[in-house]
Amino acid sequence: MCHGGTARSPVASSEENACVGSKNSVYYGMRGAPQRILLIKLRAIGDVVLATPALAEARRAFPRGQIDFLTEPPSRQVLEGNPDVDELLLHDRQASLATRVRFLRRLRAKRYDLVIDLFGNPRSALLTLLTGAATRVGFNFRFRQAAYNVRVPARGHLVHEVEFNLDALRAIGVQVGAPRLHFPVPEPARQYAQEFVARNKLSDKLLIGLNNSGGWPAKRWLPERVARLAQLLVKRHGATVLLLWGPGEQAQAEQIAAVAGQGVLLAPPTDLHQLAALLADLRLLVTTDSAPMHIAAAVGTPVVALFGPTNPLLQGPFGPGHIVVRNESLSCLGCNRTVCEDGACMRELAVETVYAACAKALSTGQPDQE
Repeated sequence: MCHGGTARSPVASSEENACVGSKNSVYYGMRGAPQRILLIKLRAIGDVVLATPALAEARRAFPRGQIDFLTEPPSRQVLEGNPDVDELLLHDRQASLATRVRFLRRLRAKRYDLVIDLFGNPRSALLTLLTGAATRVGFNFRFRQAAYNVRVPARGHLVHEVEFNLDALRAIGVQVGAPRLHFPVPEPARQYAQEFVARNKLSDKLLIGLNNSGGWPAKRWLPERVARLAQLLVKRHGATVLLLWGPGEQAQAEQIAAVAGQGVLLAPPTDLHQLAALLADLRLLVTTDSAPMHIAAAVGTPVVALFGPTNPLLQGPFGPGHIVVRNESLSCLGCNRTVCEDGACMRELAVETVYAACAKALSTGQPDQE
């Protein structure tokens, strides 16, 4: 039997969130607060969105410090315009060797006091070490932990990723407040969304977004079921359904629109800022586990999230008012397989079950806006 229910706000209890690295609490033992601070989260886009609460808490803890953020180019717009970032650094894995060497020299020359690696892969661990920072915070993942002198027990299998990131700050004595996601939406992006809405006469419509994207094929729902859900939302609620799509997904979105028929249209091409602006105009987003899911949560749009191979308690939409739908009858949920020949978790997710979650979401208020 498929199950859809309101996801609890994925925030662990105060006991769970006690500073698991209290022996490593170095902040209060330093000679004043660190002045030059770097946070690292290389990818992916949704994961960088989930790192913004840690960034905000770092700014709250060190209001006078220079706080920089290191990520990869695809996540650039997640952080551009974020008031908590003084300088955004981009690490391009595809750059030439000479360019990468120049980047490393530049990184070293910044003479950071504190570097916090929120990513924890071999590359980010090496980058952390090469900064030469006096305090290097990271998670105790196998050999990578040798790059850090403050090692944080990794609880990614126990708590939501937002809390996982905040553990790195707790480990240096930062008292963390109530976390909130942040995604900047600059005025030109708002204007782009407003022009699309006006051009298509959508300002007085019940606008619902459907997103079937996802970096993993195993996360995606069946396209014919996306089309059927769109039809139900148009017929039963008088909604206008906006089909979202990303790189390489336009053809499938067009096919879904053709099958769904009247009341369904394609979203325009967007960058991340424009996507966030469009998401902010929706009454509801129905989505797979993907970057748009996290961006929607960050801009205050209610989400109905379809989950299968990933665990919503660890990676689900963060904050109140969202609904998670998955096939609770299966024992293989949360397998973390990127590709699955069977795919029962998404293949057997019934349209009526997802629709029922949408109807419930539409009958309630919207989550609090930032």
